[in-house]
Amino acid sequence: MKLLKVFALLAALAAFSIVAVAQNKNTGTIKGKVKVEKGSAAGVAVILQQNHREVRRVETDRKGEFMMARVPAGTYGLTFRKAGLAVESIDPLEVIAGKTRSLKDLVLPIDEGSIAFIRGSVFNEGGRSVPGVRVELAKVNSESAAEKIDARITGETGEFVFRVPPDIAKYRVTLKADGIEPVSKDVDVDSALVYRIALTYKPKP
Repeated sequence: MKLLKVFALLAALAAFSIVAVAQNKNTGTIKGKVKVEKGSAAGVAVILQQNHREVRRVETDRKGEFMMARVPAGTYGLTFRKAGLAVESIDPLEVIAGKTRSLKDLVLPIDEGSIAFIRGSVFNEGGRSVPGVRVELAKVNSESAAEKIDARITGETGEFVFRVPPDIAKYRVTLKADGIEPVSKDVDVDSALVYRIALTYKPKP
């Protein structure tokens, strides 16, 4: 009886191995690594589609890596999505039986339609642009408290730009430079728009 059980177990394992080999001959693997322009590469949805129909979905890990195993051989489209980032696609994507398709150099840029921009320029009292001065950005939490979150040095034409979430919030933009009194302006952000300001560079008397 025990001998029969052993033979039955070996037969089952052999059958499983045959099925696994058959699956490997008919399927392939897709793997890759996603990088993002800003934020974490974890949680990017990787969506496999065929004939405009979703057939598989996975998410990237904290390193931005993903893998789809046992994908039937064929032609697909692959889409990458994450809130705040632009949607990117690879189409067509050929999956070959018994092969691994490795995808590299995948970078998701920021979706500019999902963030707000605070753009500005620094001028002197004569209306000329002031390059090379420091502009700081702080989030105003209350009337007496502001948390510094970023800083920029103005470009050749005195310009600067900050990217912030489109959520309702108040920000304070402050010009700081040697020999001048700090100059600040508050900006109320309430949606994904471009908010423009100008700061005047005034030397101390």
